[in-house]
This record gives sequence, structure tokens and C-alpha cells, in this order.
Amino acid sequence: MNKRKLTRQQAWRIEKIQKERLDRATRHKAEVEELIESGSLGQEQAGRIVARFGKQVEVVAVNHLGQPVTDPIRCHLRSNLSPLVTGDQVVFQATDDAGVVTAHKPRRNILERPDPRGVIKAMAANIDQLVIVTALEPEPQPDMLDRYLVATEVANIAPLIVINKVDLLRQSATNRDFLMTIRDVYEVIGYKVVEATTKQPGGLDELSQYLTNKSSVFIGQSGVGKSSLVQTLLPDEKIRVGYLHQQTRLGRHTTSTARLYSYKGGGSIIDSPGIRDFGLEQISRTDVEQGFIDIRKFAHHCRFRDCRHRQEPGCAVTDAIQKGRLSKRRLESFQRILDTLTGGNA
Repeated sequence: MNKRKLTRQQAWRIEKIQKERLDRATRHKAEVEELIESGSLGQEQAGRIVARFGKQVEVVAVNHLGQPVTDPIRCHLRSNLSPLVTGDQVVFQATDDAGVVTAHKPRRNILERPDPRGVIKAMAANIDQLVIVTALEPEPQPDMLDRYLVATEVANIAPLIVINKVDLLRQSATNRDFLMTIRDVYEVIGYKVVEATTKQPGGLDELSQYLTNKSSVFIGQSGVGKSSLVQTLLPDEKIRVGYLHQQTRLGRHTTSTARLYSYKGGGSIIDSPGIRDFGLEQISRTDVEQGFIDIRKFAHHCRFRDCRHRQEPGCAVTDAIQKGRLSKRRLESFQRILDTLTGGNA
């Protein structure tokens, strides 16, 4: 297929945009080197990325326990550094109002997902726990919850499932059934499930117990109340809190970039942007099977190593479902995720 020939004006515009980008990159590099060579920067110190904004990041200095000891400061990045994300541990130098990140320390783990164009993007790094928030509103999406759990297994991050807005449970038997279904399915597997509400005194006591001395990322659909939870847990911070659309009952994005906050008594909380889908297209079938820890347990006993757990003879997974030892809904979710994989991974 022949490439479409560009007009003279289109070619000029593309060349102009590329030149502007190159000029900005060159100016940025010059500014960073000038700041370093000026001698105004202080000694190198350990820090952690609080948030990223284009070619700049906010950094806090940390002590030997990893706890912040300064207010955040906006820093440039040296041009030889790999892309940084919230939670990264770095070395930086700073003046009273500016700084430069000079080195990037190795990561313990990283949470990634594809953007709307399918490009893999890092969300946060060096995480102890992924706090997966679900709620009665907007309408729950169990498949998305399963996707988050697969991501935690692949990245080796401990998950914590939080059922938010439990104050709505009293409104109907359907709501109460939802809570019991979540508990029945996921607690049996071995996942921790806690309840939360910002509308009642003590509604976050159970959740708080799991946050101390851990680096936790809050994630979930737009509108499930992640930012409301974080704002209640961190009353001194100014966090944008959104509301459900009156007609659609869908959430609106209020957090535009992942941001790290220090948590009382030690640890940190990263509030991530709300999302309506969490793709796993970048991972393999083996990763998905390893991510469904309940299915993995039985899959080892299938007659065929490449069993797809559909209609194959000697399938230990379908046999476990027939005997009530495995959730049929979880297998259906597993199959739907496999159907989304690209590049022949499924």
C-alpha cells in the first residue's frame, strides 16, 4: 500500500513541530547543566518522586527509613536518566526553590498499564500494596477487579480489596448481596477484603490498620471514592474530590496525575487517576494464569500442559467448578481476559 503523499504545507508543519520539540529539549538540557555548573546546588541527598509533570518532577528528601524530611521541591531531570514515575527513589541536589535529579535508584517493582493508544505506561514504583477500591456506585465491574489482581501478581505487589460506600448497604438486599458476593469469592481465594465509608464515624478504622508503614497505591474506577478516602485519611491535604454524574452515575476524573502523600505513623499513599478500563494486553497467557491464583492451583493438574480450560478432556479447572471448589464467574473472567490478549499470546 502506497504511503499518502504529504502536501508542502503538511510537510512544513511536521518539520516545524519537530524543530520546536528539539529546541525545547536542547533548552531544557542547557538549563539543567547551567544549574549544576553554577555551584548553587546543595549536596546530593536521597529523595523520592512525589509527582511528575512533563520534564519536571516534585521530590521530597527522605531519611534512612524512607520517610520525608522536607517539603516537596520542583526538580529538573538530567538528560541521561530513564523516565521516572511517582514513588521512584532518586538522588538529587537542590537550592531553596529548585533542584536537579542526578541519579535513579533501582526499583523494587513497578505498576504498568497500556494507555488508550496501547502504549505501556508506568503508573507508580516501589509499592508495598495496591489498594483496589470498588463500590456499589458506579456499577461494579468484577472483571476490572480481576484485572487489577492479575496486575498485582505479575508485579509482585500485595493487593487489598476495599469495598467503599458501605453506608449504602442498608438501602437494599441487593446491595447487601453484592458485599457478600465479593467476600465469598475473594476471601475464599485468600485475598484481604475490608469495608470502608467516609459517611460514618470510624468508617475507615479497618482500612487504616493496613496502611501504616506501607507504600500503598489507591486504584479503581472513576467515582468509586478513592480521592474521598485519601482526603479523609489525610485531612491536612488539599485533594480534589469528584462526584458521580446525576444521569449516568459514572465517575468523573478528578486526579490527573499519580501523587504521593505521607501517611501518619509512617508509610505513604499514592492517589492514582481514576480509570474506566485496565488493559492487560501487554502480558502473556502464562502471566494471566499465574495472576488467577485460584485457577493456577488446579491448572497444574490438567491432563494437557496447554489446556485452555474450555472443553478439553481431563481439565482439572472445569472439574473443580463442577465440584464447587472454584468460582465459575472467575473462570469466565479469566477467559474474557485471555480473549483480549494481542500478538497470539492467548
